[in-house]
Amino acid sequence: MPNADLPTFDPAAFNTESYVQKYDKPWGYELHWVPAGLPYMGKVLHINEGTRISLQLHDAKQESWFLFKGRAMIIWENDQGELVETEMQPGQGYTTQIGQRHRLAGLTDCDIIEVSSPERGTTYRLEDDYARPHETPEQRQIERA
Repeated sequence: MPNADLPTFDPAAFNTESYVQKYDKPWGYELHWVPAGLPYMGKVLHINEGTRISLQLHDAKQESWFLFKGRAMIIWENDQGELVETEMQPGQGYTTQIGQRHRLAGLTDCDIIEVSSPERGTTYRLEDDYARPHETPEQRQIERA
């Protein structure tokens, strides 16, 4: 039999329901399309024109972005420790490392796909236009309530 070597799985844990959770932000909103508790995260960041997320760094989370609508800028730390600006190009991916300072800004209303490691650790908000505190696991729960 060609399938004799396949592993068996219990379908009781299979889920065929769609999922999305919207979180309003002062700069726009996030659409989380991956449920919490999985070993990865996927979201859409909608950033309003003229706004920006905090200048931040993560101690345990790594992110990659893909611009799919509008125009956006990444302000991020280069290999010399300097902040540089990169206008995102459609069809290109961008990745930040753990500990690398970064910020996204909407040059127009824009939508960015973000994939990352799970929502964990602390997001240190080094500068924030909205005076929000660092996003610790406890603060994350407050902001997403």
